[in-house]
Amino acid sequence: MAANLTDLHAFLAVAHSRGFRDAARTLGVSPTTLSTTVQRLETSLGIRLLHRTTRSVTPTEAGHRLIERLAPALGEVEAALAAINGFRDRPAGTLRLNVPVSAARLVLPAILPGFLALYPDIQMEVVAEDGFVDVLAAGCDAGVRYDDRLEQDMIAVPIGPRVQRLAIAAAPVYFKHLERPMHPRDLLRHRCLRGRFGNGALMSPWEFERDGETVRIEPQGPLIVTISGAMDLAVDMAIAGVGIIALFEDWLRPHFLSGALVPVLQDWWPSFPGPHLYYSGRRLVPPPLRAFLDFIKLANEKSTEGSGQ
Repeated sequence: MAANLTDLHAFLAVAHSRGFRDAARTLGVSPTTLSTTVQRLETSLGIRLLHRTTRSVTPTEAGHRLIERLAPALGEVEAALAAINGFRDRPAGTLRLNVPVSAARLVLPAILPGFLALYPDIQMEVVAEDGFVDVLAAGCDAGVRYDDRLEQDMIAVPIGPRVQRLAIAAAPVYFKHLERPMHPRDLLRHRCLRGRFGNGALMSPWEFERDGETVRIEPQGPLIVTISGAMDLAVDMAIAGVGIIALFEDWLRPHFLSGALVPVLQDWWPSFPGPHLYYSGRRLVPPPLRAFLDFIKLANEKSTEGSGQ
């Protein structure tokens, strides 16, 4: 009974993607080739690892057990091989990050240009999704998440802005025949554009705070979008006057500056801590990740000095 690393990586990719087509796209091979590879692995092991139907691909009980033990083990192998780069003049290799869409849009653009310029031998691979993710099982070196979504037993390092705000906004045309909300509860009489997380949960309730008072409401409206991939659609609909949107202040700021959107209930906008980069402390830290950690820690120090804290 034998299996090579290529076949094991292929199996993990299919199990994580829950399908051969997406996994094949990630690995740069055809779905047929990938299916043949996984079948070869199952044959060599003498056991079925995946349930296959026309609609889905899911791990069998044996497949789940293999994933639990295999993902960390392959991570150690990759880290050990990457450690060889430490003997080079500069860190090299691939750094894989799993981040929420908001971080890909609002945090990484301020960081990656300087980092990639400083380390030209490092290739970044960024996967943007908003659900809970086991970064090791997903084949990533590290992830970016907010406090309430950090995995346990992980080392977390602040990345990006330390404080962010949730902004409420609408287009001027929306208020042409409607009164502006003066209190968060007034939103219950308005059309609100809402978001749904990848796990199916609505981004609800909307929470507001001012002078020690906290107000939570359950907004209603004509449009719900998936946060991981369709928030730009919600922004476009807000600009078109369809309804009121709640989103990161930094995301909406360009539209405030252009006048396409206007702030709503600005005195009530809640603040929350910024995101963290997190990674496993139970494995060797690959040189590309170590270089990235050093880079963002230095950026954090400069930001603290600049703010006078």
